[in-house]
Amino acid sequence: MKVTRTRRWLGLGALALSMLALGFDMTILNVALTTLSAELHASTSELQWIVDSYLLVFAALLLPAGLLGDRLGRKRLLIAGLAVFGAASLGGAFAGGPGGVVAARLFMGLGAAIVTPLSMSMLPAIFPPAERTRAVAVWSASMALGLPLGPLVGGWLLEHYWWGSIFLINVPVVVVGAVAVALLLPETRDPSAPRVDGLGALLSAGGLVALVYGVIEAPVRGWGDPVVLVSLALAAALLAGFVLWERRARSPMMDVRLFRDPAFVWPMLAGVAANVVMAGGLFVLPQYLQAVQGSGVFDTGLKLVPMLLGLLAGGIVTDRAAPRFGHKPIMVGGLLVMAAGLGWGALTGTGDGYALVCGWLVVLGLGCGLTLIPAMDALLAALPADQAGRGSGLVQTLRQTGGTLGIAALGSLLSAVYRDRVGTGGLPADAADAARDSIGGAAAVAARLHDGGLLASARAAYVDGMDAVLGACAVGALAVGALLWAFQPGRPREDAAAASDDRESDHEHVAS
Repeated sequence: MKVTRTRRWLGLGALALSMLALGFDMTILNVALTTLSAELHASTSELQWIVDSYLLVFAALLLPAGLLGDRLGRKRLLIAGLAVFGAASLGGAFAGGPGGVVAARLFMGLGAAIVTPLSMSMLPAIFPPAERTRAVAVWSASMALGLPLGPLVGGWLLEHYWWGSIFLINVPVVVVGAVAVALLLPETRDPSAPRVDGLGALLSAGGLVALVYGVIEAPVRGWGDPVVLVSLALAAALLAGFVLWERRARSPMMDVRLFRDPAFVWPMLAGVAANVVMAGGLFVLPQYLQAVQGSGVFDTGLKLVPMLLGLLAGGIVTDRAAPRFGHKPIMVGGLLVMAAGLGWGALTGTGDGYALVCGWLVVLGLGCGLTLIPAMDALLAALPADQAGRGSGLVQTLRQTGGTLGIAALGSLLSAVYRDRVGTGGLPADAADAARDSIGGAAAVAARLHDGGLLASARAAYVDGMDAVLGACAVGALAVGALLWAFQPGRPREDAAAASDDRESDHEHVAS
């Protein structure tokens, strides 16, 4: 079926609108964590599950969702994914407690896992080569634009409406996107696509669930607790079984041979590192700005924008520098910049003003942009042409899995340091437990008991925990940068020049 130029660009607008909703949903929740902690009495562990449940399902189902779309029809499954995402958002808006929000987030992750790979797989089906580069750029920009919109939209909604509005806002956006997709885009499928590897999907999803559960519960129960040990052992067994199964499967979801290619492995490590840092930063910063610095939710959203502006600036620099210098020096430089921003942030004290925070947020965002964007470019270049679809799904799966585990691990570190440092001596047992559980709980107890000392102790303990998280991330960024410098293959000068010539040729072709 031939699609007219007007129809395909309007269709791209529908896809971009859908990805915009998914983009700001990834950050809109971060400014609401303190509100959810207070109004739903959610513990730190429950807050982590509210964040992680979405990312966990999203990462686990990206590969099978892409294969199902190839076999059953991309448009049909894309609309179904939007419907699931919208219905789950509606359910989350009216959930009665943390458990209901976690359940809604699980189904939102399911919908997002369907929409993300299928919306991208529609592009080569409807756009000719001369327009495809620009179409992919618009598709990518729509999700990137959602990241800074999330904190701003979330902050404004929480200041004017109840907490459920951060989920309800998704519904009209998704409805408009689904109707436009149904009317404007053609159905596409690949009858020769392999069947979904059901056992592989079960092994990978089960392993990820067990791993994240163990990491989240360890600070609460203790690393030697039988539940934690069994969970981590089960995760290791299931994920090892997944790798072994994929090596022998007739139609594997994941080509394990890619992990023998250094041109794939090292950019992937850099991309995952940048994703972990961004996910961890957006988890700890809103609570710091609200509970320690006393910012409102909308102000918190505004104060996070410098980090996201730095990310966009990194993208602009990468676009101009990559054809000339190649990906490796930009990624290594980005990791060093990221480590500098994180190290600066790890020196934050309870009495520091926002000007200091704004400075290291810009540096951190710039480093993330200089790392993440060239890493994705290098990964796509390393994928075999006949594995572009499955390979892109694998890239997104590893990125999102890294972000999920990063939030779990860094949240566990934050919780462990906070619980160790907050002073609860002399408090009733139930009040002490609430204060040790989260800084939101400590603030509520301090307000009820008019205990300024407890509030000051909780704020200092939280800053200590945040500094530990940022310091750990800085060390990790330096380590990844050193590994890339040592082992990432460089690109010969003539290849870089050829890439630059190809890029100019593509621009001229699109313009014509």
